[in-house]
Amino acid sequence: MTRPLRSVLFLPASNARAIEKARGLPCDAIVLDLEDAVGPEQKVEARERMWQALRDGGFGDRTVAVRINDLDSEWGEADMAAAVLAAPDAIVAPKVSGIGDLRRYDRHLLAAPGHVRLWAMIETCQGVLNLRDIAAEAGTTRLCALLFGPNDLAREMRCRPGPDRAPLQPALAQTVTAARANGLHAFDGVYNAFEDDAGFAAEAAQGRMFGFDGKQLIHPRQIELAHAAYSPTPAEAAWARAVVTAFEAPENAGRGAIKVEGRMVERLHLDEARRTLAAAYLSINA
Repeated sequence: MTRPLRSVLFLPASNARAIEKARGLPCDAIVLDLEDAVGPEQKVEARERMWQALRDGGFGDRTVAVRINDLDSEWGEADMAAAVLAAPDAIVAPKVSGIGDLRRYDRHLLAAPGHVRLWAMIETCQGVLNLRDIAAEAGTTRLCALLFGPNDLAREMRCRPGPDRAPLQPALAQTVTAARANGLHAFDGVYNAFEDDAGFAAEAAQGRMFGFDGKQLIHPRQIELAHAAYSPTPAEAAWARAVVTAFEAPENAGRGAIKVEGRMVERLHLDEARRTLAAAYLSINA
């Protein structure tokens, strides 16, 4: 990872003004959306604008992805064909409910350049139940990220998440666990009340607590809040630096556990400290 992926901003590919504005936004990743953010009457136009936007470029070193419509929809096959030719950094597959869905999307990528990866939306009950098998496909497909989809999942579950997202918490944990077991990125879902900064900050903090790499966004005002939540704090970076320095001291060579600032730490904490310092460096230089 050459840059953090703390903020994954979705925007409708049908909106030329939004695309142009996105070229100057400080988000880590942009998803040109052909699915939920685009009405049926604009699907074809959105596909054409996506193609033009990727051909024109100008997104700098941001990760750029395209979310297509489901392959079983009337637009899905054409969306996939256009996205493969446009060759973004990733193609986002909606409503992946099992390995059959994932493999079907992946087969279409045989014609795509090698850098194009596959991101899977986990937003159905079957998708949550099949997370273990879906994530394990990372070894044989281009899958590299799981994206939690709270809106569709809550609707299908018929639950009412509330501020603490209590009904969704098992699925949140399962998504991160499956991702970590298979070396995948994991992105928390969108927060719909985009003018509620305090609510977004609280949910982003919860997502980081669960272990997500970053958060999906629906509005530019959420970018800096996501970065604040998913970047190591000065205190976290200082502690990580203290742990690394202590283990590098000659007197601690080969030791499995040592005392640092009055706390016992083990080699597993050293690995985490190194990840924290790397994340801090990437965040500063993003």
